[in-house]
Amino acid sequence: MTPSKPNLSEHWKELLAFDQQHIWHPYAKMPADTPAIGVASTQGSVITLADGTELVDGMSSWWAALHGYNHPKIQQAMHEQIDIMPHIMFGGLTHEPAIELSKRLVKLTPEGLDKVFLVDSGSVAMEVAIKMALQYWVSKDQPNKNRLLTVRNGYHGDTFATMAVCDPVNGMHSLFSEILTQHYFAPEPEMGFDIESDNQDINSLKTMLEEHHNNIAAVTIEPIVQGAGGMRFYRPDYLKQLRQLCDEYGVLLIADEIATGFGRTGKLFACEWAGITPDIMTLGKTLTGGHISLAATLATTDVSDTISSNVGDLNPGLLMHGPTFMGNPLACAAAIANIDVLMNSPWQDNIQRIEEHFTETLLPLKELEGVADARVLGAIGVIELERSDLGPQVQAKGIENGIWLRPFGRLVYTMPAYNISQSNLSKLTSMLTCTLGTVIAK
Repeated sequence: MTPSKPNLSEHWKELLAFDQQHIWHPYAKMPADTPAIGVASTQGSVITLADGTELVDGMSSWWAALHGYNHPKIQQAMHEQIDIMPHIMFGGLTHEPAIELSKRLVKLTPEGLDKVFLVDSGSVAMEVAIKMALQYWVSKDQPNKNRLLTVRNGYHGDTFATMAVCDPVNGMHSLFSEILTQHYFAPEPEMGFDIESDNQDINSLKTMLEEHHNNIAAVTIEPIVQGAGGMRFYRPDYLKQLRQLCDEYGVLLIADEIATGFGRTGKLFACEWAGITPDIMTLGKTLTGGHISLAATLATTDVSDTISSNVGDLNPGLLMHGPTFMGNPLACAAAIANIDVLMNSPWQDNIQRIEEHFTETLLPLKELEGVADARVLGAIGVIELERSDLGPQVQAKGIENGIWLRPFGRLVYTMPAYNISQSNLSKLTSMLTCTLGTVIAK
């Protein structure tokens, strides 16, 4: 006898009908063609849908839930903090969770990043980073250095300043191109983490710095892994050379570690692969282990002193940004607990375990007809399809097979929680393989 499929309750049918008509989801039309998928609960690496279906989570909520869902130590910290002080304005006031979190960030991030600005999302962290870079040069009486240099296939956020440094062709924001600030785009780094390169990619960027450094405030880049712009991995030596070029031509370096921070690539921060310290670094997503929104922008003393000391007609000597929920105590408490859980866990061993499993199970999919490439780095597995229209089918078939994936374009990728059980990891990859085989064969 074939088991019957779970059924939605009338309560959930009503909720999802309202959602479809009234709630605008990310990168979606309104009303939606199909209802969003209702989630009843989460635990560890398992998502329980409203109809009772259980899915192994391959996305860790857009890469944020490092330790899976509902981690007891992070939950406990949040429970304790909410009874003490869930929020207080950060203007002129401070509190212990913000101080303790900042201590950890200064200690753990690359040496020299000792100033911390706490915000509430990754995009805002990048907005602040861009503001810092622009205000830095105004403070040095060089307001003409008001453009950014970045590389193609990058992604830095959905707010207006960050959209302007996302890939202008392959990115998601081309419809705004006429009103975005025009910046400089160098060719993307050559793909491949372990490759020997002729450095033509970095030479192209060097040429742009030679020609335009008098107008460039900073280079912004996602270190080692270009995320939502293409899930591309590149060699550490590129990043090392980029740091040297920024020093040579007198521009700042902004490292966007929002997706890569806190271990995803196998190093605590992806900049460590190249042994560099950027002038400004952004963190988000992983900062609270996916439990509540929080992000941070870190900078060197040179950046903070220049902005704060060189007061002039154009520079008030103050960093001109101040989110209402900046330094939220509840989020800071979650972040402290998340970092402590990470640092007290065998996270390097877990990343290696996941990488080895992905290498064994996902890389062979390169040979599958309809697959253009497969690549693995740390706890990141990527399957690049030849077609760009199969994402919805992959997602739907994945649910039938008991896994949660959220492809975009030609990319089917997975970034599970570091502590995912081996049985769930095996189910994730076996069902991903089965899903792709079924969808591509249609």
